[in-house]
Amino acid sequence: MSNLTAGYLYDRCTTFYKNEIAIKYYDREYTYDQIKQQAFSLANSLSQKGLKKGDRIAFLMKNCPEYIVCEYALVKNGYVRVPLAVLLGNNDHIYMMNQAECTTLIYHEAMSERVQEMIPELQTVKHFICVGSDPGKILDGHEHLQTLVDKHEPLPPSVDVNSEDLCGIYFTGGTTGLPKGVMLSHRAWVETVFLEMLETGIEARERFAYLTPLTHAGGCYLLPVLLRKGTCIIMEQFNPVDFFKTVEKEKVTCTLMVPTMIYMLLDHPDLQKYDLRSLRNILYGAAAIAPERLKQAIDTFGPILTQFYGQTEAPMMISVLSRDDHLISDHNRQKEVFASCGRPTMRTRVCIVNEDGKEVEAGEVGEVTAYCPNVMQGYLKNPEATAETLKNGWLYTGDLGKQDEEGFIYLVDRTKDMIVSGGFNIYPREIEDTLFEHEAVKNAAVVGVPDDKWGEAVKAVVVLDENKSATEEELIAFVKKRKGKLLAPKSVEFWNEIPLTNLGKTDKKKIRENYWADKDRRI
Repeated sequence: MSNLTAGYLYDRCTTFYKNEIAIKYYDREYTYDQIKQQAFSLANSLSQKGLKKGDRIAFLMKNCPEYIVCEYALVKNGYVRVPLAVLLGNNDHIYMMNQAECTTLIYHEAMSERVQEMIPELQTVKHFICVGSDPGKILDGHEHLQTLVDKHEPLPPSVDVNSEDLCGIYFTGGTTGLPKGVMLSHRAWVETVFLEMLETGIEARERFAYLTPLTHAGGCYLLPVLLRKGTCIIMEQFNPVDFFKTVEKEKVTCTLMVPTMIYMLLDHPDLQKYDLRSLRNILYGAAAIAPERLKQAIDTFGPILTQFYGQTEAPMMISVLSRDDHLISDHNRQKEVFASCGRPTMRTRVCIVNEDGKEVEAGEVGEVTAYCPNVMQGYLKNPEATAETLKNGWLYTGDLGKQDEEGFIYLVDRTKDMIVSGGFNIYPREIEDTLFEHEAVKNAAVVGVPDDKWGEAVKAVVVLDENKSATEEELIAFVKKRKGKLLAPKSVEFWNEIPLTNLGKTDKKKIRENYWADKDRRI
C-alpha cells in the first residue's frame, strides 16, 4: 500500500466505472472513461512539449471539469501541481510561481487579464495554457487546453512515479508573513484519501456538490468520491440559493463547507422553500464553528454534520467529529463536545505538549502535535521553518488546545492569536463562542489591541443580526457574567461584516491592522 500513487487511484476508478457519470458541471456530463481519455491525451501532449517528471505546473483555475482532467494528467506524468487560490492577488501568485520555479501555468480564460499583467514578473514560466471555449480568443503565444488534448491519442503514460515523489506544493494562506510552500508527496495524498474515505462517511454513489475551491480543501475530496463510484457536481462558486436549487435538482447527498457558509444557509430567508432531504452529510472545517450555531445547524438540517480538522501540512485529517459524535443527549456534555474538533483519526496520534515539548495532563492547554501518515515532506526552500514544525516525525501545528479523557480535542486558539494582557494568556475563541450565545450576535471576532497599561486589551468586533440589537455595554456584561472579568472584552465595535481570508477563515491579521498599523510592535 505504501507504493500507491494518486495516478493509481485515478486509474482504478476510471477503469472500473467506465460508463458511470463522474462529473456534472451545470448542463455538461463526463463519464469516468471520458475523464481518463482526456487526461491521458493531455499527459502525452505535455510530454511531447518537453515537460519532464518533477516539473512544477501552476493552476490558476476556477472550479471546472478541466481541473480534474489536469490533475489526473499531472499525477500520471509525475509533474508537481502548484494550485493558486483565485482570490489571492497577483503579487501572491507571482511569488508562489517564482518560489516553486514553475515551468507552466494552466489558467482559466476568466483570468487572462491577470495573467497578462503577471507575465513580466514570472521568472521561470515558459508555457501558458488556457482553459477556454474558443481557441481563437486566447492570448498570443499561449496554447488552448482542449486543442492540446485533441492533438494526441489517449495512450497510457509510461512515467515511473513513486509514492515518495512530490505530488503537489500547496502554499499556506499567508495570514502572517510570506506564504510557505507545503510539499506533499504521493504518499501523503493517498493517505489523505484513505483517511477521508474511512473517517468522514463518504458512501457509495455519493452525489457530492463542490462549493469550495478545488485548488484547496474541495480538491481533497475528488478521489474519495470517485473511488466510491460517485458523481462530482461542480459549482463555480457558493451562493445559497444556487446551492438550494442544486441540492433539490441533483439530489445532492454530500457537500463540503466552511462555517461561514453554514451560517449563510441558516440565515437565508428562503431556506425552508427547498427540498434538502437528500442531504445526508455536510462536511465542515477549515475554521472553528461556534457551538451555538452548530446546534442550530443540527436542529435545522438534522444530525448530518461531520467536522474535520487538519492543516495543509497534514491535509484535513488530524481529527474528526463524526455524525454520530454530534448526537449527545446530555445538554452540558453536548455543549462541550460541540466546542471540540473530534478525536484523532485512525493511524494518527495526537499529543498536547508544553513549551518544553513535554506532554501535559488531560484538560491542560498546550500545543497540539500530531504523528500522522499524511504529513508533508517539509516547506519548500525553508529548512528553518521545516525544523520548527517537524520534530522527530511529529507535526507541531501551532494550534493551542487540550484533550479530555475521552479523547476529544479542543482547539483553544492559534499561538499567534493568543492575547497576553497583564501577563495573562487569553484565548479569543473562548470569548467568541460566548458572544455567539447572545441572540443578537450573528458573527464575532476577538483580537488583542494596544493598551498602555496591560500591553494588550481584549476587543470584540461584532456583526449583529439585522432584526436584533445589542449595545457595547450589554455584550461586555454578557461575557463577564459567563466568563469573568478577565475574559470580558474591554471594548466592542460593531461592523457590517467580518473580513475573511481567501479560504473563508476570519482574517484576524486584517482586523488587527486597524489597531496596530501605527505601532512599532505587534504584541
